[in-house]
Amino acid sequence: MARKALIAANWKMYKTPDEARAFVETFLPLVVSHSRDEIALFPSVTSLATVVKAAAGSNVHVGLQNMHFENEGAYTGETSPIMLKAVGATHTLIGHSERRQYFAETDAIVNKKLHAALKHGIIPVVCIGELLAEREAGDTAAVLKTQLTGGLDGITAEMAASIVIAYEPVWAIGTGKTATPEMAVEAHSIVRAEVARLLGSDIAAAMRILYGGSVKPENASSLLNEEEIDGALVGGASLKSDSFSAIVHY
Repeated sequence: MARKALIAANWKMYKTPDEARAFVETFLPLVVSHSRDEIALFPSVTSLATVVKAAAGSNVHVGLQNMHFENEGAYTGETSPIMLKAVGATHTLIGHSERRQYFAETDAIVNKKLHAALKHGIIPVVCIGELLAEREAGDTAAVLKTQLTGGLDGITAEMAASIVIAYEPVWAIGTGKTATPEMAVEAHSIVRAEVARLLGSDIAAAMRILYGGSVKPENASSLLNEEEIDGALVGGASLKSDSFSAIVHY
């Protein structure tokens, strides 16, 4: 069975609730009949409830950009899986490179969040990727394998069906640089082979691996028509409804 692509919008620290609502109202008519791919929006926490409400009944899913691994507690500024579900969100990003870079998230923290998401029936999009210095040193494969081994620790094949992996080369995020389709396919093949080693070939064959890193309408088709690439995690180009809908319709 072919893997159904997921096209996801990561809005990062942009959009007020009113701006988020306006986006959804403009965006939904542009994708109302689109069924080839799954679509998900990842707003900031202050806009999450607004986007869930605005997208209700549509073909667009809604998730959060980050999630704590505990259900509740003295964790100022954090959002628990119970809170996320109570608002009506269905997905969460885990371990985005900016969380790793600016907030010191480790593979161990990513792993705790992944276990929490699966426990609560939240679809996790687990982000991995190498720095420019690591790629230039020839360490891309080693970095991806280390992140997967740590992030998937304790995950069994029976638990893994809903997991999505997003390969995001850190050097291509917000820089305008994009991995060529060949570079992305090579990295995705490394990821799929490592997932097969950790969880078995059946899980690896079924798992969706997204590409993230300066995806734009101009390059979406060349990337997303590659068999190894099962969708995109889109940053800046997802902030405007016409731009993101063009990517969805690659």
